[in-house]
Amino acid sequence: MYDIESLYEATSVDDACRALAEDPKAIVVAGGTDVLVKCREGKLAGAHLVSIHNLTDELFGVRLAQDGTVEIGPATWFNSVTTSPVAQRTVQTLCDACDTPGGPQLRVSGTIGGNVCNAATSADTASTLLAYGALLDVRSARGTRTIPIDQWYTGPGRCVRERDEVLVNIRIPRENYEGWTGHYFKYGKRRALEIATMGCCCLVKLAADKSTIEDIRLAFGVAAPTPMRATGAEDAVRGLTVAEAAEKIGELAQAETHPRDSWRASKDFRLQLIKEMSRRSLIMAARRGGADI
Repeated sequence: MYDIESLYEATSVDDACRALAEDPKAIVVAGGTDVLVKCREGKLAGAHLVSIHNLTDELFGVRLAQDGTVEIGPATWFNSVTTSPVAQRTVQTLCDACDTPGGPQLRVSGTIGGNVCNAATSADTASTLLAYGALLDVRSARGTRTIPIDQWYTGPGRCVRERDEVLVNIRIPRENYEGWTGHYFKYGKRRALEIATMGCCCLVKLAADKSTIEDIRLAFGVAAPTPMRATGAEDAVRGLTVAEAAEKIGELAQAETHPRDSWRASKDFRLQLIKEMSRRSLIMAARRGGADI
């Protein structure tokens, strides 16, 4: 049974913000693939829901702004990000990440905004959006504010978004994707319908010789209580050849990540995953950029 006390279908983002402000118990629901599961499990007993599911004009789709910024509506389904021509042309690695959650049914109902707002370190888009340096716009009856994604997560399943705020836009600036190629690597015990045991995204920008790493971003999910960048590893391999970086990056990433023991995997196994996934993701990202390795 779904223990839902009330459901309000918002007619606009401003209407959703008003409803959230007026009801201190109200929470946002979009695709419902996380919220409704929690309702069914009794974790949100007597829920007051404000639905933004039908606000497609304001919150759905992938667009390219005049300044080259990729703008993703948070109510956009995973599958719609994956198949978007704009996203494929600009943020291909995010398309790949959006093609990994759950199965086909979830990917045409679950939303990228829900994946962000759920704030799980295992969220499949989390490490990739972190690597791309996404900017998150949230709105409430008090106004709008922008939160860089590296300031979004505060702990397991927690973020800085207030209860009465609606995520209204996910933005990736042009300089954060232009000239970059990447690879998202999800490890689980099976290929589908699996929560990530470890997620790793590597983006690289190669020098003109296609063998030297001009810049790099390496991000993880499930390597710490929140999604994280391995900035020390990035700094250490920047300027090296791809081959040199591939030899070093795994151990460097291990040294600054903090995975935990859980029923899904031990800490030691996750550390081994971090080492191997870092190396493989770097090589795949570099190959996409034209490196011969």
